[in-house]
Amino acid sequence: MSLDAKNVSGRQTGSRVPVFNVRDAASLIPHIRELARSLESCREDDLQRETGHLRQQLIQGLSVSSPEMLVAGISLAVEALRRSHGVCLYDVQLRAVISLCHGCIAQMQTGEGKTFVAIATAIHLALPGRGVHVMTPNSYLAERDAELASKAFAALGMTVGLTKDRDETLNKRRAYDCDATYGTGHEFGFDYLRDQLTLRQQNSVRLGSRLMENLRHGGLQERATMQRGLAWAVVDEADSVMIDDAVSPLVLSVSADGPAPDLQAHRTAAELAELLQPDIHYRLDSGHGSVSLTSEGLRRCYEADVLIPTAVLQRPWTGYVEQALRARLLFRRNVHYVVVDGEVRIVDSTTGRIFEDRSWQDGLHQAIEVREGLTVTQEKESAAQITRQRFFRLYPSLCGMTGTAVGCEDEFRQVYRVLVAKIPLRVPSQRQVLPARFFVSLAAKHRAIAEDVVRRQTIGQPVLVGTQSITDSEAIAELLNQQGVAFELLNGLQTREEAEVVAAAGQKGAVTIATNLAGRGTDIPLAADVSSLGGLHVVVAECQLSGRMDRQLIGRTARQGNPGTAQMFVSAEDPLLQRFGRWLSDAIVREASGDEEVEGDFLPPLQRIQRAAERQQFLARIELLRQDTARDSLFR
Repeated sequence: MSLDAKNVSGRQTGSRVPVFNVRDAASLIPHIRELARSLESCREDDLQRETGHLRQQLIQGLSVSSPEMLVAGISLAVEALRRSHGVCLYDVQLRAVISLCHGCIAQMQTGEGKTFVAIATAIHLALPGRGVHVMTPNSYLAERDAELASKAFAALGMTVGLTKDRDETLNKRRAYDCDATYGTGHEFGFDYLRDQLTLRQQNSVRLGSRLMENLRHGGLQERATMQRGLAWAVVDEADSVMIDDAVSPLVLSVSADGPAPDLQAHRTAAELAELLQPDIHYRLDSGHGSVSLTSEGLRRCYEADVLIPTAVLQRPWTGYVEQALRARLLFRRNVHYVVVDGEVRIVDSTTGRIFEDRSWQDGLHQAIEVREGLTVTQEKESAAQITRQRFFRLYPSLCGMTGTAVGCEDEFRQVYRVLVAKIPLRVPSQRQVLPARFFVSLAAKHRAIAEDVVRRQTIGQPVLVGTQSITDSEAIAELLNQQGVAFELLNGLQTREEAEVVAAAGQKGAVTIATNLAGRGTDIPLAADVSSLGGLHVVVAECQLSGRMDRQLIGRTARQGNPGTAQMFVSAEDPLLQRFGRWLSDAIVREASGDEEVEGDFLPPLQRIQRAAERQQFLARIELLRQDTARDSLFR
């Protein structure tokens, strides 16, 4: 996975990856503990005065990553957390804080207390007064963590803000003026793009008019931008925010009212797409999500029986046809999108969450609306865009946390110029991963999952079923409903109280079905009598394109030394095998027994298929970054 340094360089051309060894952090921990104990007897005003003194030293140029400053700053954070939340950070958490302050991605297993690690890190990094942006995968976690952090920051006389989706500019500006600002990763990016548009508009103002406006108001006006600059970014669930979400750029769009002016073009293209034949008129590459017309297909598009509405075309006619083919062949309702209140809403492929204000570009969204028989909306006009990779590299200092950084080390290092620091478990894991089960059909797999859930629920063992699509979650739910099993269903259509539902998944006899880690970041405590039953059992109902995502789901069980089990269910009809491993799908069918379950270990070839899929995704992200970098250089 080597990259061209000239085209895909680090945050600065020729910048080097920082050298840091997590073992070096261990030598600082006794000093942090000692100083933190001495702060316990301080009055609140004395503690805040000590914070102010340290801030002055850092503002004057001392490094936040120097050993002396690390000991002083982190000890203040430790004491602030003790006073505000009664929390005493474990040694492994302190190791993670030190790693983050050195600009690393800390690999911490699920349930090891990453939330408080992020708070302690943000406190220390905020001391120089330049602002820290703490990024989360979703808005619920941003609000929850901001509320937790505000109490600890307040103990030191410091402030915390929250940048909410689609909030007013004034509120966002106030949030960014705080010592630390919490928000979703994409909202920080969109706020940056909004600020760039504001600055572009200011630069178009006639020379001298801004000075005259300032004089007219008796002094300098409040800054026009929301953000006061990019200094430190602390990214929670870094692999999700910086890698999984990086397959698409951040696009700031301007909406248009009224029906689509090229409606007839989309309808005609959809009708033609129904007539085209694979390998004759078009070639389908499901791995890359692309459809291309053959020479015969291009000729068919312009035959006399095709009434091309040339008067309304906004792009080449064949572009409409190819998007109609993509909508018909590559996008599935309740998998890639849902229809709510007569509107197409995109499903986040990594979380199963529904995006209410996003749309596909280049006419794809309209092609899907035609396919669903909905009102066809106008395309949104792109006002500004940036890849997530290039946005994160704008931060002079970048760090993050995740439980599944292993396997992404090269991409973190080569794209973002950050190292992965592996943080050891506080107590040994008792997790047991049971052998994977393989089936011929989706229906057979779903029946087996339902039978397994019923068996475990009968003895009181809680079960969490993780599915990749809304369709699968509803199919399993229907089978359990027929068995009279009570369950909770989180399929991306629900947003309220999601975390409370996930948190209750460890109760005796609980059955929870969740699409792609709904409620990620929420701890699942076990009821007192569940450990003796084997702890939480996690069902991986469908393998993801990346084995790392499967490990994220499996990581929901057996936290903090608790018992727990996990098992993977695979069918020959799973999208992963259909897209990337038809040969393995055929092998499973050949080896099937009468009950449609295969007695064999197909896990090694399955993992090879996942690695191949991961490779394709990596190359797609790199190509997206290359294009963005080239476009930026062109308009610079």
